[in-house]
Amino acid sequence: MKNVIITGSTGMVGNLILQRCLADDSIASVKSVVRKPTDTSHPKLQEIVIQDMMSYEGDQNLFKDIDIMFFCIGVYTGAVSAEQFRKINVDIPMAFANVLKAHSPHATFCLLSGRGADRKEKSRIQFARDKGAVENQIEAVDFGNFYTFRPGYIYPVTKRVEPNVSYRIFRSLYPVLKYMGKNTSIKSTELADAMVNVGLSGASESILENRDILKYA
Repeated sequence: MKNVIITGSTGMVGNLILQRCLADDSIASVKSVVRKPTDTSHPKLQEIVIQDMMSYEGDQNLFKDIDIMFFCIGVYTGAVSAEQFRKINVDIPMAFANVLKAHSPHATFCLLSGRGADRKEKSRIQFARDKGAVENQIEAVDFGNFYTFRPGYIYPVTKRVEPNVSYRIFRSLYPVLKYMGKNTSIKSTELADAMVNVGLSGASESILENRDILKYA
């Protein structure tokens, strides 16, 4: 029986992971870290409200005896300033990783990254640089296992209000995108299933591109 902790469980993918974990009999407990309380209730769910995701003083017990971490916090390109983008995509996950390492050093860390993440950190695109940077930094923390998931376009199975024009275009083009190759797109449900499956059972690769994620869905 595994103990799981999730961040970003109010987001598209994170919420699907949360529901999948709550329904899985091999998972004993689920801790969901949120900024605001939600209406989600379940016998094995503990919801923890933390306003400052950079500071966990007084919340140390939250990180004890964790087997699997699903980190799904992120932000869309252009939604915030470059400085805030870096904080959300690099600084916050690293703060979380460091405190988790101190209390559950052998945990499996599953990071929702993105296609094009640049491990050399030299891309002109901030998204690629920052995703590559956080992958490098979390890998260096040296957890029991570290898996980074790099999906292409994520098709929302449950219809939502799209965050910008680009996503509205991608959604309308999805019937074409899914036939353009296995590295192009993935359904939100497929991504969530794959992340949970890999968290529980592992994978043969630590960096999972879109086509690799589909294998584990």
